[in-house]
Amino acid sequence: MAGRLPEADELLTPAEVAALFRVDPKTVTRWAKAGKLTSIRTLGGHRRYRAAEVRSLLGEIPVPRDAVEPLEG
Repeated sequence: MAGRLPEADELLTPAEVAALFRVDPKTVTRWAKAGKLTSIRTLGGHRRYRAAEVRSLLGEIPVPRDAVEPLEG
């Protein structure tokens, strides 16, 4: 499909990244300024984040046991 980014180049907004990490969008911006997360600037000056990098970082975060819902069965 023309104009569509490949899966590896999918970009996320600060709000989308914040929702995944359960933090405020301003925290995501601070991470980018600190070099903890790579951001890309749009022509309008807005930050976007590579979905593959975000998912990789999410995989490195341990999930607390009490945050996991038990399976019903």
